[in-house]
Amino acid sequence: MILALVTPYYFPSVRGNSITVQRIESGLRDQGLTVQVFSLDQQDRDAILASLRRLRPDVVHGFHATRTGPLVVQASRDLDVPAVITLTGTDVNLDLFDPARRPVVLEVLEAARAIVVFHASIRDKLVREVPATRPRVHVIGQTVRCDEKVYDLRGKLDLGPGDLVFFQPAGIRRVKNIPFVIPPLTALQRRHANLKYVLAGPVIEADEGERVEAMFRDQPWAFYLGAMSHEEICAILSSVEVVINSSLSEGGMSNAVLEAMSKGVSVLASDIEGNRSVIEDGQDGFLFRSEAEFLEKAGRLLEDPALRYTIGRRAKQKIAAHFSLEGEIGGYLSLYQSLTAERRA
Repeated sequence: MILALVTPYYFPSVRGNSITVQRIESGLRDQGLTVQVFSLDQQDRDAILASLRRLRPDVVHGFHATRTGPLVVQASRDLDVPAVITLTGTDVNLDLFDPARRPVVLEVLEAARAIVVFHASIRDKLVREVPATRPRVHVIGQTVRCDEKVYDLRGKLDLGPGDLVFFQPAGIRRVKNIPFVIPPLTALQRRHANLKYVLAGPVIEADEGERVEAMFRDQPWAFYLGAMSHEEICAILSSVEVVINSSLSEGGMSNAVLEAMSKGVSVLASDIEGNRSVIEDGQDGFLFRSEAEFLEKAGRLLEDPALRYTIGRRAKQKIAAHFSLEGEIGGYLSLYQSLTAERRA
């Protein structure tokens, strides 16, 4: 079987779609499939369409309905092969409800032979909004592949042995809501001088980057590392006490949250659908709905090492038990096989 995966971003980008597609690509190749990835940040639409016509894949699979969907639908029609669309975040949470973008999303959803979402809550939202999608929606949860590259965070930042690091791996754009965390962390840092905040990720939206940069000024306890490789991000996880996710929305499960939990690091995350789908509040992570709740739960994690250990251990156990790479890849493989079997019938 020959598969074509179409993504908005790909290596070396560390954005969520890139990490997800790299993991799926590798897992499918391990199963003996021929997989070729096409990325809109590396080729234009016409070049990708020409390459797809030469490749003649059995399935064309796009990630993000708005960005890759029109191209995938066009290729599917040209080649008479099934189109699969995975809804990855802003397409289902924002674009589907945006009057300007909604027609594009609806056209793609109508044309797709199969639609993949990362969690049942996203499936339910989609079916409520577009009932005709119900028989074609498949839930395939995300998982973790977090290879490490040596990175001495504490040495690079000259941190002391008693310093406690709250780490936020996130591309800087409005949906990640990074400015939200600075005021409560500032209040907490006034009481706990050993608190350090570290942000790592590329600037995706320039105006938001300027806003975040301004908030870092005169905060010597806060560090911005800039864009980093996925392997470096994974390595940093072993040097931090808490990982923060303050996103306003996620397409399913945040890669950063899953990766932190897989390493046994406590997570403090916004109480949104994607995070609720993996974190049980107070058991294997913490969720917050307000600045006051963020401050209270961050304080508990900062002050109680036994709590951090217990939360991290439970998180690691959950990922190992319920979010296996084999399950994710098996789900995609089964879907592709059923689509190609239908086509041959």
